[in-house]
Amino acid sequence: MEMNRHSNHLVAFASVSLGLLAATHAHAASMQKVTQSDWWAGTTGHPSYVNMYIYVPDKVAAKPPIVVVPHHCQGTASSSNSESASLETIANSSGFIIIFPEATGENCWDAGSTRSLKHGGGGDTGAIVQMVKYTLTKYSGDAGRVYSVGGSSGGIMTEALLGVYPDVFMGGISIMGVPCGCWASGYNDITGSGGTAQWSGNCAGGNVTHTGKEWGDLVRGYYPGYTGHRPRLQHWHGTADTTLNYKNLAEDVKEWTNLLGLSETPSGTDTPKSGTSHQFWKNSCYTVYETFALSGVGHSVSVDGATIAAYFGIDKASNTVDPETAACGSGTGGASGTGGASSSTSAGGGSATGGRSSAGGTTGAGGASPVSTGGHTASGGSTTNATGGKSAVATTSSTGGALGVGGANPTGGAAPSTSATTSASVAGGSPSIAGGSPSITGGSPSITGGSPSITGGSPSITGATSQTGGSATATNDTGKDGSGGCGCAVPGQGKTSHRTAAVILLAALGMLVSRRNVRRA
Repeated sequence: MEMNRHSNHLVAFASVSLGLLAATHAHAASMQKVTQSDWWAGTTGHPSYVNMYIYVPDKVAAKPPIVVVPHHCQGTASSSNSESASLETIANSSGFIIIFPEATGENCWDAGSTRSLKHGGGGDTGAIVQMVKYTLTKYSGDAGRVYSVGGSSGGIMTEALLGVYPDVFMGGISIMGVPCGCWASGYNDITGSGGTAQWSGNCAGGNVTHTGKEWGDLVRGYYPGYTGHRPRLQHWHGTADTTLNYKNLAEDVKEWTNLLGLSETPSGTDTPKSGTSHQFWKNSCYTVYETFALSGVGHSVSVDGATIAAYFGIDKASNTVDPETAACGSGTGGASGTGGASSSTSAGGGSATGGRSSAGGTTGAGGASPVSTGGHTASGGSTTNATGGKSAVATTSSTGGALGVGGANPTGGAAPSTSATTSASVAGGSPSIAGGSPSITGGSPSITGGSPSITGGSPSITGATSQTGGSATATNDTGKDGSGGCGCAVPGQGKTSHRTAAVILLAALGMLVSRRNVRRA
């Protein structure tokens, strides 16, 4: 290295620059574990295996919304965190907080026991709700904007949370989930008792059927006497799903239309892209229930962070009110009993009392609608043999953050041989999903086709812009630790800005050093 009269300045400058960069990285937001004694806050009855992890952005909103992301079967908080990279990117700009609950060492989430399916009964649902309460208190969160989203077992848990704790959650997205209460049928709650723990073969196989009223009464029985707002729900499912059978979607429709006081006949249907059927239900002021059926797709549906954030209305920092609350006003989230009579006082989904209050904010009209923003791919769910041992698990890498896929198949059957992708972001109005139908080669999908743009309420696909990063490669992990599921992350996320800042800082201080030396010469 050449030594000259500037060397001392450059060495000092380098030290300062590296120190600044190190400090920047040290303070960058990351998922953190919360000690049980902190979030339990003196309460009792929570399963000791349930742990809490949280992602708090560097700049938190004044009254931050909260999103709960329960993992798939045999998943972890770490796998959920990895799969939610695109959601975290939006959290960094919008200021909402993400909770990653973890059923440590368990096969799946408990959404079938009496304790979990009772308001205030404890269990896994009660533990997650306690995490929400802790977060609301510690970060002055917005109790009117609490949401849940998950795939496979995470989708099952999402519907259980919305059904058992309608007073806590404003809405949810269930990806390959099942109706609330379905998991209780033949539920195996004990490890080593035969079969696979935390599993319901009856429900997974699509063999649990009820009328809408029966489903509604079942869920209303989990919180007797409740007549307030019922959360809105968006459900995604592949028609070729044999891990959590596609027949569950029809039961889901019966359950949630009854709970929300709606007819089982949808307000409208459309085909946002070939092979995708979309149904939606509106109450007097908002789309409160939607389903997306993906033809020929197995247990491998993924939804990106943009879709999630826009559906919940938390995609922009300027949004300070839930979109349904903004559209319907205070206390009008729940319809009053048009979905069928109930044996309880809350007929057909509860009266309009007890709804969230509205305090300004922009008005919303209609449900959020997905639009593809990249080629997220997801491999099939992992398979589990009768003794619970895990066989080959497929994982997927992608340039976008896919969420909550995977899950276990305790029947011992092979995982779905085909996989496809639905990658979406929401821009209001009716949905449009980008690209043509996925082409599947050797089980690893590659998506090509047009990129959509939406003008007004109906989808309009324009141009033929090729998707970058739309394909993904799948690799098999034969390890027995059960860490399967889709783990899609944004490469290099969060690095570019730091490097740019360093370059600018170097240039500025370099000029300063040069000027001082000119004066001395």
